[in-house]
Amino acid sequence: MAKPKPKLPLQYTNEYSTRMIVAFRYGSLVLAGIGLGWALIFAAMGSWLGMALEIAAFLAALFIYVLIRRGKLAFGVLAGQALLIAIAVIMGLFLDVPTADSPRISHVYLLLVAALGYLNYQRKRSTAQLALIGIALVAFVVLASAPITEPSVTMPETVRKIGTWVNAIMATTMLAATIHAMQAEFNRKDKFARDLMAALWNDEFHLVFQPQVDSSQNTIGAEALLRWNSPSRGLVSPVEFIPEAERLGLMITIGGWVLEQGCRTLAQWEKNPKLRHLTLSVNVSASQLVHEDFEEFVRETLEKTRVLPQRLTLELTESVLVSDIELVIAKLHALRKLGITIALDDFGTGYSSLSYLQRLPIQQLKIDRSFVRNAADNAASASLVSNIVLMSRDLGHTVLAEGVETQEQHALLAQFGCIEFQGYLYGKPMALAEFEQRIEIEAQTAASGVRRCV
Repeated sequence: MAKPKPKLPLQYTNEYSTRMIVAFRYGSLVLAGIGLGWALIFAAMGSWLGMALEIAAFLAALFIYVLIRRGKLAFGVLAGQALLIAIAVIMGLFLDVPTADSPRISHVYLLLVAALGYLNYQRKRSTAQLALIGIALVAFVVLASAPITEPSVTMPETVRKIGTWVNAIMATTMLAATIHAMQAEFNRKDKFARDLMAALWNDEFHLVFQPQVDSSQNTIGAEALLRWNSPSRGLVSPVEFIPEAERLGLMITIGGWVLEQGCRTLAQWEKNPKLRHLTLSVNVSASQLVHEDFEEFVRETLEKTRVLPQRLTLELTESVLVSDIELVIAKLHALRKLGITIALDDFGTGYSSLSYLQRLPIQQLKIDRSFVRNAADNAASASLVSNIVLMSRDLGHTVLAEGVETQEQHALLAQFGCIEFQGYLYGKPMALAEFEQRIEIEAQTAASGVRRCV
């Protein structure tokens, strides 16, 4: 029986591969073992400075390991690198000084720190990580060239020679393992890109539908959400594959498929009296919107599927505002002329300003879930949401609150003036058949209520 894959903390699932986690976790344990071993040797020699430095290295490595286990790898790696750089520099200057018989070797670990830093930098680019990589490399050059010949701690030459060989072997082995992990990570990304490019042609994408409701919690529409069910990877999170699709320039094609599938769904709903009142929201990326043929593609898709444009909502994130704003406004006006509703998604988390809101031809604002989450428990958050709703209404926009999870949140948002809602309280994203069955049940319930009243 195949061994199950180790479970990773939730915050790792979209940012790290299992290989990276294993490399960081067990690498920190190896460093801890090396530090503890040398601490015992220095203790036996009576060298308390050497023992203190090695204990510090041991504790730094354990610190990284514990943070990984607790789901704080990003901070653990940065803090651990800083500690290891400091320890390697102190050892190189005061303890591991080259002699006629034995060269300095502890500075080789600085190359390991730099390599680990680069591997972490590929996961998440940050100025702090770049700075640590630079410091490690500069320290390596200095220690490899500095003419320091007087150690603060004197070791027996036999111990020094054995230590030189052991450290050289361990540092080189770990550096090679890190380089292997880097190459494996690059290969993983390349394979991920190839799998993503093939997914569209192999019909691995599908849509799920999350209900959108009115203040009485009657379903008025849905948001179509993209999912990838890979034969080899299983269900892949959109948080993982959508940024990669953007990087590869695939979102124009993938987004076009989503829009076409959404319009075909609306066309099917139009044939059913119980479904024809529903609207459907489809997400549009910035790269799609600014593409020169986007408006024509939307127009042709509407004509081909014979969908009423008023039933279709295009959701844009605030990231579109970092593009050429005049171009964005012109494109949105062209789309609005087709009769399509334009919504600004995740409002309040990006680049919106009142001047932009006044100029953009949008009809709906979606309040981000981060504001909704605390509105019922925090007076400041509630006041902020209330002001957003008032401002939106003054600008002539309808407001949809997303991420609603409790009846208390729903009641408060309705009191503020929200008229549309979306969130787990009303239903998780579901298959099309399940969503349509939900509407059928609502229609039957409403009909039964009318008959009882009669």
